[in-house]
Amino acid sequence: MAETTYALLQGNEACVEGGIAAGMRFFSGYPITPSTEIAEGSAARLPQVGGKFIQMEDEIGGIAAAIGASVAGVKAMTATSGPGFSLKQENLGYAALAEIPLVVVDVQRSGPSTGLPTSPSQGDVMQARWGCHGDHPVIAIAPASVQDTYDQTIRAFNLAEKYRTPVILLMDEIVGHMREGICLHPAEEIIDRDNRMVDQKPYAVAPGETVPHCPPFGTGTRYNITGLLHDDDGFPTGNSDLSFMLCSRLMKKVEENLNDILEYEEDIPEDTEIAILCYGGTTRAVEEAVAQARALGIRAGMFRPVTIWPFPEEAFKALSKKVRHIVVAEHNYGQILLEAQRIAGGNCTLSHIGKVDGTTITPSEIVRHLKEVM
Repeated sequence: MAETTYALLQGNEACVEGGIAAGMRFFSGYPITPSTEIAEGSAARLPQVGGKFIQMEDEIGGIAAAIGASVAGVKAMTATSGPGFSLKQENLGYAALAEIPLVVVDVQRSGPSTGLPTSPSQGDVMQARWGCHGDHPVIAIAPASVQDTYDQTIRAFNLAEKYRTPVILLMDEIVGHMREGICLHPAEEIIDRDNRMVDQKPYAVAPGETVPHCPPFGTGTRYNITGLLHDDDGFPTGNSDLSFMLCSRLMKKVEENLNDILEYEEDIPEDTEIAILCYGGTTRAVEEAVAQARALGIRAGMFRPVTIWPFPEEAFKALSKKVRHIVVAEHNYGQILLEAQRIAGGNCTLSHIGKVDGTTITPSEIVRHLKEVM
């Protein structure tokens, strides 16, 4: 896309356009509401830009094919919702350990089990962080609008390539099916994989670095890829020192680059006494609730993590020291509430407003809650 255009799109459609703008040329997946429009859009759009779409036999095959495409050097994406996200977890862990760039979209829906396919939910927040087996690096991004979805999909691809790790675009039904006019601008920055190797070892890193450089398969360099703990050559190892060094490096490539990875939005006037933490599909209701509360004399503000994992801990801790109370608004029983309580650590009081019945939290419900905790 050479110039800026404007379009009326769903969030799911914007996800496809953002991926293409970032260089996505392969999508594999399996239909599941409310993410199916991403697969349908990819099927229509990728052939137009020289890319490939393939519908796999199941969710496991969907992520497996995307991993294979990425190993071959193609920017790849797969998309799903709650039950399908669960099925992708083993291969998600494989991609994290094998350091394979990949974008996995989860358009959350109500549950548990197959739940309410077209109803709002944010029930996969903890699954995004802890769904895989073992300790592993996680980057999960929660867009709050159609425009944000377009922009954050581009960022998800850039982060995946830069840090050689799967990145989760943690959408929800509200954002996925929201339709609004957006600006389809060219990506300000497109990060492509650095394919140099250190000492001809695919998983070796230069001193002071944490991310390896591996050339794509099919370019003349052969190396081993495994889901087991491995040495710098990519072969399985039972050596405890090498295993510790690998696991530590995987975590450090996220932990030591928080300034680049973290993104959050604050609307916290100086006189704020009560802050509302929101993300994704609860954001619009909270923005309106803050405006209504301020009109009533309630000194409210908003804190929205865009990067959900890793959580913007330092910024939230600083906020907890400024305000008297924090309300966590989310469409679940309190998954981010647990993280907020841990980080606030008694600096202020916290409460929760949530829904798990397939309906959305409304601004009036939030304002009513603010009045109760004043």
